[in-house]
Amino acid sequence: MTKPTLIEVTTEDELAIRLSQHAGSSDVFTTTLHTDQRVLARVTDGIYRQPGSALRELISNAYDADATEVIVQTDRPRFDQIVISDNGVGMSPAALAHVLNHIGGSAKRHRHGVDLGMARSDDPTRSPGGRKLIGKIGIGLFSVSQLTNSFDIITKTKGDPFRSVASVVLRQYTDEPVENDGEMYEAGRVNLWREPAEDIESQGTRIVLTGVRPSTKKLLRSSELWETIEQAEELSDDSPPPKPPRYHIGRVQGGGGSELRNIGEQLDATPWNATDEPVEAFSKLVDAVWEEVGRATPNPRLSEIFDAYLQMVWDLSLAVPLQYVDGHPFDIAFGDSVYAFSMPASPRNTPTKVELSGEDTARSALDLGPEVGALLSFSVLVDDLELRRPIKFRDLPTTSNVLPKPMLFVGSCSEAFEEHNEAFTGGPLEFQAYLFWNPKIAPTEHRGALVRVHESSGSLFDPTFLRYQISEQNRLRQITCEIFVTRGLDGALNIDRESFNYAHPHAIYISRWLHSALRRLASTQKRVAAELRQARRKEEREEREAERNQTVRTAWERVSDDDGSSPPPVVFVDEGDEPSPGGEGYCFPRSEVFETPDAPDGFRAKASAQAEQRLAAVAQVLNAFNLLDQLDEAHRVRLLESIAAVLESFDP
Repeated sequence: MTKPTLIEVTTEDELAIRLSQHAGSSDVFTTTLHTDQRVLARVTDGIYRQPGSALRELISNAYDADATEVIVQTDRPRFDQIVISDNGVGMSPAALAHVLNHIGGSAKRHRHGVDLGMARSDDPTRSPGGRKLIGKIGIGLFSVSQLTNSFDIITKTKGDPFRSVASVVLRQYTDEPVENDGEMYEAGRVNLWREPAEDIESQGTRIVLTGVRPSTKKLLRSSELWETIEQAEELSDDSPPPKPPRYHIGRVQGGGGSELRNIGEQLDATPWNATDEPVEAFSKLVDAVWEEVGRATPNPRLSEIFDAYLQMVWDLSLAVPLQYVDGHPFDIAFGDSVYAFSMPASPRNTPTKVELSGEDTARSALDLGPEVGALLSFSVLVDDLELRRPIKFRDLPTTSNVLPKPMLFVGSCSEAFEEHNEAFTGGPLEFQAYLFWNPKIAPTEHRGALVRVHESSGSLFDPTFLRYQISEQNRLRQITCEIFVTRGLDGALNIDRESFNYAHPHAIYISRWLHSALRRLASTQKRVAAELRQARRKEEREEREAERNQTVRTAWERVSDDDGSSPPPVVFVDEGDEPSPGGEGYCFPRSEVFETPDAPDGFRAKASAQAEQRLAAVAQVLNAFNLLDQLDEAHRVRLLESIAAVLESFDP
């Protein structure tokens, strides 16, 4: 058999000719797959689902540029102009030119990124300052097409006496004539220039969205909601009109104007005051959600208590790399305020209880490594709010659940995939995770699993827990989970970074680990709850026994007039046991008092420790009044047999 000849073909025309002319031959042609740039232009035109997604991408770019502060000014509630400023390293003229001419061709994570000042010289996957890069494919800047048709970029690097300015006008995919279907696609036009800078040592980038789309304004203004409320009020029928959200930023007059309209007696309704510091203001926003649990909203939803703007701010705070409003769950000294467990990597091993005392944290107790230092030096301000991850782990509302405190499960995993080709697995995978069980999770949007890759996330909480198939609906509504991927999973992220390719080996591995962890959490929660119920029942029995003993002693002392004496013991024995309790007291055959074969069905009692304790107490009270001594032994047995049956008839 003739060995096939492998022929390299570089052009479309050549490939077509060779395929048609070599039918039936043993030749094999090889070529490179190419993507039409028009496809990428279409992707950047509408890849993101919400306006907040575009802001998220710009904030992530600032993080990759080693910014320590990002300021977003939205001109709320009008949203005529949005400005995003950061103090990162800025872009040199060469870097800016590369960004504008290579949509989808990011220099990050490549050697070219080092030359452009976008990456560290010894590790192209890190920023110049050492942060793990979030960006990957180079379309983050053009995510603003979701918000606007035009924007300006003003950027400067440290030591440069000039700043670079780019004024961009984007073209939508639908603007391109159908007949122009060539390989190249014009995504827009840009004018660039350089102008002197007053502060040579300053650095950073400012992006000004000048032509915010009407649809974006309408969405951020919650226009549809306010219009619905207004229409319902004008109808004046018997049905109550929809209520405004409890918290909102106000309303703009209709008809395209910019005047604000009162809602009730005020323009807006926010849980913070104008004089509050940005961190305090955001903390009050988070507290306001939890306060809903104590009101008539036991399961608060953001969509019911916030307008669109506040929901966007909340989602941003979950998505970008930030500190927690209440402290990282790995770094909180919980003490005995939670049940803490270590979640083993192997699904065969059960969680191990972890004792956290004093200043012990999950990080120190389980050796989880150092905190992510970059998060401690990165802040994001959106108008008058300084964002934090809005997840609370302490000082949560109490409930009537049998478990009096939350449960924290912490695990870490490292998988090398050594038995598989790295081209198919994406290389090694490393992550840490926690599962936080609490009877109440607020808001309800936090029920689920959130996956962070290098501390950033676009997917928010997945209420399906990565497609968990076991029916544990009630318990799943009581769990918040975050998975922190420190290595791998990049290849499983879809282009919008808001969803995953669940067929990717890394996504499959994390899903299996999470599903195993959920099963083990459920088993542990059931076991601990059962132990607490058993302990509570034992404690209640002991309390009742102590109360019975005190009642018997009081009766004995009242009749005997002897404070120092005790009622004689009453015991029940089986055949062959010691016939007497020793000294004074009464000894009854258990088989005759309980489960008497010839007793009527409705008059039969069962022997148990609790039944014997109750009957012994009754016998001691009878003895205190000398009633037992007036009967012979046979009648005493019959009397206690009857009393035992009567007492049992009261049991549920």
